[in-house]
Amino acid sequence: METIRWSQLQQGDWDLIIAATDKGLCWIGSEGRGFDELEQWAAARRPGAELVRDDGALDLYRTQLEEYFDGSRTVFDMPVDLGGTPFQQKVWQALREIPCGETVTYSDIAERIGRPTAVRAVAAAIGANPVLMLVPCHRVIGKNGKLTGFRGGLSMKERLLALETGE
Repeated sequence: METIRWSQLQQGDWDLIIAATDKGLCWIGSEGRGFDELEQWAAARRPGAELVRDDGALDLYRTQLEEYFDGSRTVFDMPVDLGGTPFQQKVWQALREIPCGETVTYSDIAERIGRPTAVRAVAAAIGANPVLMLVPCHRVIGKNGKLTGFRGGLSMKERLLALETGE
């Protein structure tokens, strides 16, 4: 049975749940959604996993995320355990290559992975991203330049983009 260790991260006015396996960070929750969101994700994506609160085991991840939230970190160098299909992993890798403070469109990502007609599949893969911020899906916007769907909600997406651009 897989063990997923979790902790609450509170930094400034940010409050979210983070979780990791022995391989690395596997989950960053939505702002203010709490433990229930992690339980639902684990039941769907990691069935049978045991969820154990272990604040100490998450210190490395918490520290880097706190540095991100206070503006002193723009790149993460922590281990991750994303799971996902090969297609999702390809999309998530393309997201990790978007520089902090910049945005791209779903079509841009589809082009970058060599699947220019797979925009809807790209959007679905982005929506399945388990580690917000580390795989910066908030940096993907609509073709018209408007903010589009985000698991954490559009206000969280807007806050993350403002954090990265210093606005």
